Amino acid sequence: MIHHLSFRARSRHRGGNVLVMTCFLMVAMIAFIAFAVDIGYLYTVRNELQRTADASAIAAAWELVEEDAMSDDFTVDHLYTNARGTAVQFAALNKVGNEAPGLASDDVFVGYMSDPRNPSSALVAAETGVLPNAVQVRVQRTSVQNGEVPLFFARVLGFDQHATEAQATAALIQGFAGFTSPADGTNLAMLPFALDIDTWNALTAGGGSDSWTYNKDTKTVTAGCDGINEVNLYPQGTGSPGNRGTVDIGGANNSTSDLSRQIREGVSPDDMTTLEDSGRTLEFNDDGELWLNGDTGISAGVKDDLVSIKGKPRIIPIFQSVTGPGNNAEYTIVKFVGVRIMEVKLTGSMSSKKVIIQPANIVAKGGIPAPGATTTEHVYSPVWLVR
Repeated sequence: MIHHLSFRARSRHRGGNVLVMTCFLMVAMIAFIAFAVDIGYLYTVRNELQRTADASAIAAAWELVEEDAMSDDFTVDHLYTNARGTAVQFAALNKVGNEAPGLASDDVFVGYMSDPRNPSSALVAAETGVLPNAVQVRVQRTSVQNGEVPLFFARVLGFDQHATEAQATAALIQGFAGFTSPADGTNLAMLPFALDIDTWNALTAGGGSDSWTYNKDTKTVTAGCDGINEVNLYPQGTGSPGNRGTVDIGGANNSTSDLSRQIREGVSPDDMTTLEDSGRTLEFNDDGELWLNGDTGISAGVKDDLVSIKGKPRIIPIFQSVTGPGNNAEYTIVKFVGVRIMEVKLTGSMSSKKVIIQPANIVAKGGIPAPGATTTEHVYSPVWLVR
């Protein structure tokens, strides 16, 4: 009888241990689930922070390609102000944890990277006379900005909130050693017309006239001043060597139909292949020169084509010298620049003919990166995330 009671006592003791162990496991499982839920939520918030930082940095970097950069009232401070303002705007549009994050003054840094292709390249303050080419954005959920991320189940274990942040840097390239066919198979936005370096330098130094206005909102050109001077691309001389004209980007002696196509659609990959097969490229040598065949003068047959792209930015080559007459002309190209056509008139007397252009920033694919190079002006790469 005593033995039987002892057995029952031991059984109850073991049963109690099992119950305690079961309760302990259940508590541990609940705690694990609680942590899993909170960790999952933190992971989601962290992704949202990174997405917001990425979007804000990219949008802000696009502001560094300023359409008003050639106007008289433009200053580099406009680039900084516009970039920071856009970063703040896009951060607010991308909610984090169902809340629109704000950016502190030191969350946005607009500066310069010597080589944006290198993710480890330092982002520093742009020196005087150097345009910024990169924007770094930090988005925080911390005690000092936007508040830490609140936790849920983990509070029973004494964890109420968690601080986290994300950072992104977006950049673009401003200097190129020439151009090749864009990797995506699209055309290169280049016009087959050359302008002499003296006229270009005089224009950028304040020469020319200001008779036309480009409206960036409506994408239209109208008569009137916009603070950006213009010059006539059409040659005003007799057509002898030294005057401007068309250049052959592709086969030699491009026909009017070839010129019309390139004006409307740009330089095609086939044009670039044909040019390379002839032993020429659009890449500068170590002396900063390249050579293109061409013809002096601009045919009236391309008037409608030029009119069709009024206001649209395009790249044109700038030549230092030209040798040979007519279709034997050879242009020494020393620069590529961004322009837009403002007015076209190819009828009437020689003195009344005109293809009016003004400097214009253009974002182009196909550039051969050479950060800091002076062989291009107003030409930018698309923006991308550096890190």
